[in-house]
Amino acid sequence: MERIITRTGPSVSLLPRRPRVAAYARVSSGKESMLHSLAAQVSYYSGLIQRRPDWEYAGVYADEALTGTKDSRPEFRRMLADCRDGKVDMIITKSISRFARNTVTLLETVRELKSLAVDVYFEEQNIHSISGDGELMLTILASYAQAESLSASENCKWRVRKRFENGELAGLNFMFGYRIAKGKIEIDPEQAAAVRMIFDDYIGGMGGGRIAKKLIEMNVATVRGADWNSERVMEILRNEKYTGNALLQKKYVER
Repeated sequence: MERIITRTGPSVSLLPRRPRVAAYARVSSGKESMLHSLAAQVSYYSGLIQRRPDWEYAGVYADEALTGTKDSRPEFRRMLADCRDGKVDMIITKSISRFARNTVTLLETVRELKSLAVDVYFEEQNIHSISGDGELMLTILASYAQAESLSASENCKWRVRKRFENGELAGLNFMFGYRIAKGKIEIDPEQAAAVRMIFDDYIGGMGGGRIAKKLIEMNVATVRGADWNSERVMEILRNEKYTGNALLQKKYVER
């Protein structure tokens, strides 16, 4: 009987690929305490993901945003780009309000990630966006978070207006020539001399650029440590507070 020999390759059992898990963290203030909170969140999520042997660590994306209602978050955008490039399978975030307070933005982002097979897990609400009832719950909770944010914004505006009505200090925290100590206005002698020089030189015919150059040569520091330029000099010259008056609510932010 003729022998039949069949060659077979080595049997290799393919292990399932571990999901690549990332985290997103955000704080909405530049205060030092908030920056410590952001660092704590980054450390927490890094440890949480790397302790799971069934997960592959894909990094932590962290933003320091000015407010929860403005969507200027470079790390958030970078995270979405990495998801589109297939680098992330799952995102962990603390809550809906940390991810997005705008319902439309939240749902658009979640739906796009869902189409990319990327799950978003919201710890506080214990919701997986990729689950069957995830989108319904997210819609309800995000609407509540957005309303809460708007309410907080209106409350802040009300408090500021009440301060105006009561004649309390407003808008002098970073005004060159003054400082506020325990709620009282104090004149900074060195800066006050520079302010008087700015007005005298301008009345004498010098332009903003020449005055700025003179201040730089004199090593006069600005309030926030930036460089002097014509625009900063003109801001001082146009500021009515140097004449003893206060025109409040001159500017507004259009949403």
